[in-house]
Amino acid sequence: MDAAPPSRAAQVLRDARRAVILTGAGVSAESGVPTFRDDLTGLWAQFDAERLATPEAFHADPDLVWGWYEWRRARVRAAEPNPGHRAIAAIQDRIPDSVVITQNVDDLHERAGTRSAIHLHGSLFAPRCVSEARHPATFPDARDGEVAGPDEGRRIPPPRCATCGWLVRPGVVWFGEALPEAALAAAVEAAAACDVLLAVGTSGVVYPAAAIPAIAGESGATVIQVNPEPTPLDRVCDINLRGTAGQILPTLVTAGWGADQQPAGSRGRQGGAQPSGVRPLVSERKLWPSSSPRPK
Repeated sequence: MDAAPPSRAAQVLRDARRAVILTGAGVSAESGVPTFRDDLTGLWAQFDAERLATPEAFHADPDLVWGWYEWRRARVRAAEPNPGHRAIAAIQDRIPDSVVITQNVDDLHERAGTRSAIHLHGSLFAPRCVSEARHPATFPDARDGEVAGPDEGRRIPPPRCATCGWLVRPGVVWFGEALPEAALAAAVEAAAACDVLLAVGTSGVVYPAAAIPAIAGESGATVIQVNPEPTPLDRVCDINLRGTAGQILPTLVTAGWGADQQPAGSRGRQGGAQPSGVRPLVSERKLWPSSSPRPK
């Protein structure tokens, strides 16, 4: 489908009763959050990202892997939600029966005011222990020398689970792991029931997330894509808007509902605390044999 004027997409959103917003790395990139493979500078430049993002790497050298993820978390804390994040929260406020599904592991949606985003690939802010019980964990109070700043990096010993004593690991999906079952099931259910699906800043090549727009379209929803470049999702979208989230989404909100884009739920939280809307990993049993999530 060729690119369409924003006015048509705004009308579809305004008339929607149930909406799904699927976001990818392009949304966070506008806030200066580097992509998974670009987050290798300083100390980490000597390492291969794929070799840091595995259960085996954590087992072999937990201090190294935890230090890298603490460094990444510090970089996210230093970032701020951009106009795209705020517009997504505003759309959710205006379509109460709406769901935000993200492939990103940061907390920028929550800090912009989004309610209960479904984190398909986990979250940097939802650590858990490595035991079979997978107890949710909290970050310990920082002590001197135990937090990596956004412009540096160091090896940091991971904390221990307060419940069972096992090591705490990042709550993200690694190579060799499946998406969290509960999050994926909720995303598929929402896509199958929505009137409109808005795909923003996602490459459309990482499965099973890339199948979500098709699920919505096959169920009768209007599928809208916002991306500066063509993607494999073009063929399943009814409307393609060429541009970034920060360029296009505020325009859609203004065209659909007027100039006020401040979401009612926005609290301007600072990064670093675990957002209440972040859904931690629940299970790693694959729902679809073709699941091949991109590690985070």
